[in-house]
Amino acid sequence: MHISRRVFLGASAAGAALIVAGCQTQSPDLNAILDQAATDFLRESPEYATMLAVSEEQAGGPYLSRVSDVSRAGLARTREVGQRTLEALERVDRASLSAQDQVSLDVVTTSLRNSAASAAFPTGGGANSPYTVSQLSGAYLEYPDFLASRHPVTDRAGAEAYVERLAGFARILDQETTRIAEDEADGVIQPDFTIDGAVRQLRLAAGVAPAQNTMLLALQGKLGALADVPETDRTALLTRAEAIIANEINPALTRQADALTALRPRSVHDAGIWRLPRGEEMYAAGLRDWTTSDYNPQQIHDMGVELVTQFRSEMEAIFNANGMTRGTLNERVRALSSRPDQIWPSTEAGRTALLASLNQQMAAITARMPELCNRLTSAPLEIRRVPVEIEAGSPGGYYQPPALDGSRPGAYYINLRDPAKEWPKFSLPTLTYHEGTPGHHWQIALQQEAGDMPFYRRALMFFSGFMEGWGLYAEQIADEIGMYQNDPWGRVGYLQSMIFRASRLVVDTGMHSLRWSREDAIRSMMDATGDAETTITTEIERYAVWPGQACAYMVGRQAINQMREGARATLQQNFDIRGFHDTLLANGAVPLNVAAQLVETWAAGVSGPA
Repeated sequence: MHISRRVFLGASAAGAALIVAGCQTQSPDLNAILDQAATDFLRESPEYATMLAVSEEQAGGPYLSRVSDVSRAGLARTREVGQRTLEALERVDRASLSAQDQVSLDVVTTSLRNSAASAAFPTGGGANSPYTVSQLSGAYLEYPDFLASRHPVTDRAGAEAYVERLAGFARILDQETTRIAEDEADGVIQPDFTIDGAVRQLRLAAGVAPAQNTMLLALQGKLGALADVPETDRTALLTRAEAIIANEINPALTRQADALTALRPRSVHDAGIWRLPRGEEMYAAGLRDWTTSDYNPQQIHDMGVELVTQFRSEMEAIFNANGMTRGTLNERVRALSSRPDQIWPSTEAGRTALLASLNQQMAAITARMPELCNRLTSAPLEIRRVPVEIEAGSPGGYYQPPALDGSRPGAYYINLRDPAKEWPKFSLPTLTYHEGTPGHHWQIALQQEAGDMPFYRRALMFFSGFMEGWGLYAEQIADEIGMYQNDPWGRVGYLQSMIFRASRLVVDTGMHSLRWSREDAIRSMMDATGDAETTITTEIERYAVWPGQACAYMVGRQAINQMREGARATLQQNFDIRGFHDTLLANGAVPLNVAAQLVETWAAGVSGPA
């Protein structure tokens, strides 16, 4: 249910993409500054250059075999060039820019300032991801999937680079292990329950026989597609890769697990970052970075409480109208979840059927998109299962963008560890609209295809308040165009999703500001949503290590709805939903205040002079 950046800079999903690199130039030319900044960032993050499939020139040199430097020194180098970029942008004469370039200046400047505020806290990935390795973050989770699914092997050189990156993966793991100790010296130790989750997953990964490792099997499959590589060379490459996994990667995974195990006696069970040095400041910076809003924790908490009540009332009305009137609302949700007609079996056949159903839902709503937008995208989307080896600690679903050159489609990953318990059928359509179309895939594909937008913004700007807000708003517009017209239980799933995201506002602020325990947060969210404890526990533990991230969804949705109602009030009978959506999406991801200004300008232009 979030956008996965997986950039390997030791930061959170969005934070890593926002800690952008800078340039040496003193030029006041905005486009020159942004082009150089993009190159400098990609030079520091060769894996992200690979994911985007950019040219070597754009990435500042060859990158296919390189790995990021995730040591503190490496991260500091990235912050330093980011600061130089900000200084260069502050010398630009805004009044001399075109309207579009003014938007670019505002967007990038906001990004860099928020990132600098988050990065002022040196542990982990900054304020929005303060722990270097957790059950939800770290190279051990990110790198195997990166190599298996996104590192291209189209020739012998690509295969050699793959093997070199395997060795680089081991170095990254050890750099992170060093940072765990450095974080401890700064007084930052994660909760005991997230240490336990990370250690379990690290030891599981280290215990996989090298011959059965996902990275080796993926290389084997990639090599099998290369007709021009002799069999002896394929065998040699696979032998080298297996040796690296056995002698370098698995020992590095074990060292990392041992480091966290040794740290655990000094950890506590408190979930929130209020207990860390400058914890209140850290949470404020994280909230601002994730949401691009100025709401304080109490305002966000109160918003969540109010919305939970509203959505639960709507859900109650559906149950009553459809004859399910016995028991509390949560008891009725659980009764619906256990009905045979709502269960996908936790078998391979059940998982296959579930994925087929999601593809059908995606095709149906994609056909309706001309009703919602004038500007359309044809970028392909694949719906995939979260890799089995990382599903235990992964969220329910996430999205990964396509390559800029079209060589790799967008991917919506869904966690199928136990669909019979975690994914009743009525809950899935709204998730699919959020992650796919008209949600993340639609928005990000349009951003990447905006050829008149600077490359820096098309490829490197990821504002969670806007993007996750759009994803949640996308669930709403699916409801508004009648996707649940003959599916009341599907609409229950939609409302449950809304309650879930509203409850996030309550529990995230509860843990990190109001000093709730992990157990307090689990009980609150279970009471609000009626969801299974296993699902809720995974979510609460996610919020514990990504403070503020879970607030981006509903804060962003509410902001978009406020923009829409403001434009509707201005335009009245001239309001066009397609024009509103085009205005938001044509400019890509932007801070929420910039989005509001863009909508106001559009509405004023449509309405004309008074």
